[in-house]
Amino acid sequence: MRRITSSLAVAGSILSISLLTGTYHSTSPSADWDATAISTAAVSAAAVDTAAVDTVIVYDSLSEREKRFPEHGVAGLSVANGLEATLFASEPTISNPTSIDIDDRGRVWVCDSYGYRPGSGNRKASKDRLAGDRILILEDTDGDGKADKTKVFYQGPELNAPLGILVMGNKALVSQSPYVWLFTDTDGDDKADKKEIIFRGIRGVQNDHGVHAFVFGPDGKFYFNFGNEGRQLQSGRGGRLLDRWERPFNFRKFKQGLVFRCDEDFTTIEVLGQNFRNPVELAVDSYGTVWQSDHDEAGTESVRINYVMESGNFGYVDEMKGTTWRVVRTNLEDEISRRHWHQNDPGVVPNLLNTGSGQPTGIVVYEGVTLPRPFWDQIIHCDAGANVVRAYPIQSDGAGYKASTLPVVEGKRDKWFRPSDVCVAPDGSLIVADLYDPGSGEEASSTDLNRGRIYRIAPPKTPYKAPTYDYNSPEGAVAALQNPNMAVRYKAWYALLNHRRAAEPALESLFRSPTTNPRLRARALWVLNKIEGVHRRHLEVAFREINPNLSITALRAVRQRNSDPTEYIKLLTGHRDPQVRRECALAISHNHTYEAEHVWVQLARQYKGNDRWYLEALGVGAEGQWDRLFEAWLRTQKGDPLATLAGRDIVWRARTNQAIPYLSTLATDTSVSLKERLRYFRAFDFLPRGYEKSYALLKMTEGNDPEQNEISKLALWHMGREFVRDSYQGKQALQKLLNKTYGTSDYIELVSRYEPEYENDRLFRLATTRPNADIGRDAGRQLLKQADESYFWDKFYSSDDDTKTALLASIKGVGSRESLIILSRVALDSSYPAKVRRAAARFMGGSWEGEDTVVNLLKSGRLQGEIKAAAIDGISDAFRKEIRDVADKYIEFTDASIDKKAFE
Repeated sequence: MRRITSSLAVAGSILSISLLTGTYHSTSPSADWDATAISTAAVSAAAVDTAAVDTVIVYDSLSEREKRFPEHGVAGLSVANGLEATLFASEPTISNPTSIDIDDRGRVWVCDSYGYRPGSGNRKASKDRLAGDRILILEDTDGDGKADKTKVFYQGPELNAPLGILVMGNKALVSQSPYVWLFTDTDGDDKADKKEIIFRGIRGVQNDHGVHAFVFGPDGKFYFNFGNEGRQLQSGRGGRLLDRWERPFNFRKFKQGLVFRCDEDFTTIEVLGQNFRNPVELAVDSYGTVWQSDHDEAGTESVRINYVMESGNFGYVDEMKGTTWRVVRTNLEDEISRRHWHQNDPGVVPNLLNTGSGQPTGIVVYEGVTLPRPFWDQIIHCDAGANVVRAYPIQSDGAGYKASTLPVVEGKRDKWFRPSDVCVAPDGSLIVADLYDPGSGEEASSTDLNRGRIYRIAPPKTPYKAPTYDYNSPEGAVAALQNPNMAVRYKAWYALLNHRRAAEPALESLFRSPTTNPRLRARALWVLNKIEGVHRRHLEVAFREINPNLSITALRAVRQRNSDPTEYIKLLTGHRDPQVRRECALAISHNHTYEAEHVWVQLARQYKGNDRWYLEALGVGAEGQWDRLFEAWLRTQKGDPLATLAGRDIVWRARTNQAIPYLSTLATDTSVSLKERLRYFRAFDFLPRGYEKSYALLKMTEGNDPEQNEISKLALWHMGREFVRDSYQGKQALQKLLNKTYGTSDYIELVSRYEPEYENDRLFRLATTRPNADIGRDAGRQLLKQADESYFWDKFYSSDDDTKTALLASIKGVGSRESLIILSRVALDSSYPAKVRRAAARFMGGSWEGEDTVVNLLKSGRLQGEIKAAAIDGISDAFRKEIRDVADKYIEFTDASIDKKAFE
């Protein structure tokens, strides 16, 4: 190992590395430090004394084994300008940190999930690990940013791959499908001596599509989510879970991954968003806005960040059919990253940001001031697949948001850096958990479970020390409420509620301070909302606030008081800020009063178009009452409601049959390109079923559009298969279009969808006259699918040899059980003409499955002579080498009478 004791400057960046403290920071003037400039080499233990020696070493000179040493961990990282990475803890203390939280004393609680991803990698488990996974408490007692004390809060065999932890004073809420555990330390020794199951029945064990970490919200409620394998949630304490209207909770109403909010007693459950694939953790800011990431399907590069609009559908599967993005639908998105989430469908909330490929993990909203200003009040998120912790600076965009990316820390040199979680410490620094693994993700199990790291990210030379507060005084508790750490705010919240009205002056002072960060003012408002007898006047002040986020907070707070908020909503319907009006639309969801109708119409009239967030909020507000709200909106329209972009958008989003004539007009408007009209055809799929919709679409098949064939096909497609197949008018329209499109791919598409038996003869004709063209092969495939076996054989027997051969050629690429039975039967039956048998034998190898069939027949000895030679010729150019090797093995050169041309 090489030691370099002098400072080294490269590319204008100076890196200081202390092997004793494990620190690493950048003093480069650039926005991000480039890890390729400087690296580090090993220093022998004998060369290190008790003095801190700044040593700069070349990372590339390390062996691969040396690069894995914990003391070199920070050297493989790059950090944003003005920040320093410090190794807080590593193996052997921890091994596989899947989730962390930080208590009010600055101690790091770790889900050390050695059982995560079973059966993978080097699993040389010691006896203590066989006792189950652990919850650890790591403490830095001397403020040097490095843990020097470790306690096992809990370990047990029932704790198997926990993926989330929330610390609440002497309690820890641990998420581990199928359970959510509540562990309590009753005697203050940092050991859990009481455990109970809060929720049970959650699916998704061991594949991380189950339940994830809980978050304590500014409203005093808990927020959490689960992936698309979770499927259900049952009370662990007995009794039924209730929804916000105190009705038994019904999971059948919701799709795929869900985002929840529940009361502090875990009984009342609300779904805030649905139809995610695998939302891995969430974060709630001080206004009560929920943010999260969502994991895409492998290979789609569609990882997304979402603002969780309340009651929104987020489009992982088709709303009506439950199919995924791979199923063809009208008005497909051009980019897979949008297609994956059905972003062109009415009723789907837009994504905030697409981050490409990766493995999204922990997320937090940073509401501190210790980090450099660009990170203040921003989302900070881990992506283990991309080896990065990023911030996503948010900007308002109409009624929604837009975001960019800003790296915090990256594993540019060390791709083993796999950040799994990020939390804010009481001093405002970041703590990042690192699985430290060469390959992790849902498709590739962890291959190294014996290593794990935890880093602290803070400005250089910042000591690690948690502030202390006097929770027994209202002023001290209010000071604690302003801390960026969630566990501190949790203690402050309950201390202030215990102070009751005595806390009002201190809270009011914070809330009324115009120079204070509005997020801190919002926290005070949430607590005031919970103190009976004082909340009303503070809420009324908030409704008149210039800052729109405080008005939004006030509206959300009012709604949680279980009283009719309509009078308050009416105060905000004319607000200049579209985000406030968005919140008004969300607030009247399921409100069927006349006042709610008036609110919705007022909000709809202020919609200007080109704001999908606003439009989807209107859709959420109108759910279950579209008929009356759409009718009321129409009454307010002066002239043609389709004359404006806003009117066309509302018609497109509507879920009422009253929108049908307007949609028909838009779909057949020849002044607009067909591509632009596809969105209106797609909208028909979301309208209530009935003949009214079908007849409107049927009428479209009678038009004179320059692209009438395509219009007719679209109209038939959206009528629904049952109407087309079962009604006289539908059959007529289908037959007319089949006649127009015969011999084209459109014809095949129509027949494939509706499978009219009266088209069997025309399919036979296409298959036998054009067997070597795509259209002929498609016809043969479809004929085999929709005609019964007797029809096929009747046609085969009654045909001449050339037609028989052509029919067999049309099905050679199908590869289904039926097609291979036909081909092998003809090839092996000596009653058929030799020419037809040779063709059948050769065609057997025309599909992947057929190649395997030929190999089996060759090995069984059932193929002989020229039939055998034909079958071998059919697989001689197979893609798989093992198939070609079999063909070579069975070729017989002794039979000179075989002429290859005879069976081609």
